[in-house]
Amino acid sequence: MFERLRFPVIVAPMAGGPTTPALVSAVTAAGGFGFLGGGYLTADALGDLIARTAELTAEPFGVNLFLPGAPSVADLSGHREHLLAEARRYGVEPGDAHWDDDAYPAKLDLVVERRIPVVSFTFGLPSVDDVARLHEVGSTVIVTVTSPEEADLATAIGADALCVQGFEAGGHRGIFADDPAHPAGGETYGLLAALRLVSAVTDLPLIATGGLVHGADVAAVLVAGAVAAQLGTAFLRADEAGTQPTQQRALAEGGRKTAFTRAFTGRPARGLVNRVLAEQSADAPSAYPDVHHLTRPIRAASAKAGDPEAMSMWAGQTYSLAGAGPAAEIFAKLEREAREAFSQASKRLS
Repeated sequence: MFERLRFPVIVAPMAGGPTTPALVSAVTAAGGFGFLGGGYLTADALGDLIARTAELTAEPFGVNLFLPGAPSVADLSGHREHLLAEARRYGVEPGDAHWDDDAYPAKLDLVVERRIPVVSFTFGLPSVDDVARLHEVGSTVIVTVTSPEEADLATAIGADALCVQGFEAGGHRGIFADDPAHPAGGETYGLLAALRLVSAVTDLPLIATGGLVHGADVAAVLVAGAVAAQLGTAFLRADEAGTQPTQQRALAEGGRKTAFTRAFTGRPARGLVNRVLAEQSADAPSAYPDVHHLTRPIRAASAKAGDPEAMSMWAGQTYSLAGAGPAAEIFAKLEREAREAFSQASKRLS
């Protein structure tokens, strides 16, 4: 269906608040597509977001779900001890570190019941039965992959399309399994390399994501064979985004590098470097979502205090080049830039 978009740009499903019904509907109205992020939400809360989005647009939109992994056996006591000073700085206690399934079964039931047109998955593979249930109600199934090996597995379970994530992307890596021996959870590929490698093992339509903030970036991945470009960081400072104000200020100020860390959630994710990321990433355990629950009160208190140093400020490598303003204007600028890039490239090739 993405080939039929007026301009093939998709708002990424940024879980935790940044992607809102208003943002999805604004980009949809402008000629693109949007995903709601279902991660971290109860089924009821996700249902409310779906209903609100449907009130704002009659056009199709998608929902992304996090797939639960196996419970971790990592020892979190050392990380908890390191976080105590941060917690006391903000007058809170660390949270209860525990594993859960992110209410995945209930949310899958919800998207099947609501007949969501496009359902995407991150952190692994839905079962063949889950895919069959979605296909029965007419849903398109998309799996996020970071390597040709993951693409092979996603193709085998009946995915209709793949979202190919390069290491430039902000937020969590979509890797199926986190290797604690690697800061990024395993081998990493830049987006163009990932597109080339994945396209060599599957004929499925590919959506490109990771570090795309300019229309020329969109043009580049379309030329490289993607059917659409998925952008998250480019919309973090949109008027309709739900990005936390302290993070918005840090994004606007720029000057910070980005890096991968497990310190906030127990899974590799790219964010702006701050005190916690710099000091605690090296020894942070691979234990998701246990660490996410452990750090939640600290992150919330840091945000409430307007202090960015203990927040998980997810953003892609090119965040400093992203703009701000109404989502429709950001979208229109991307389209103008992409068409200009195509025109200039065509002249060079001729």
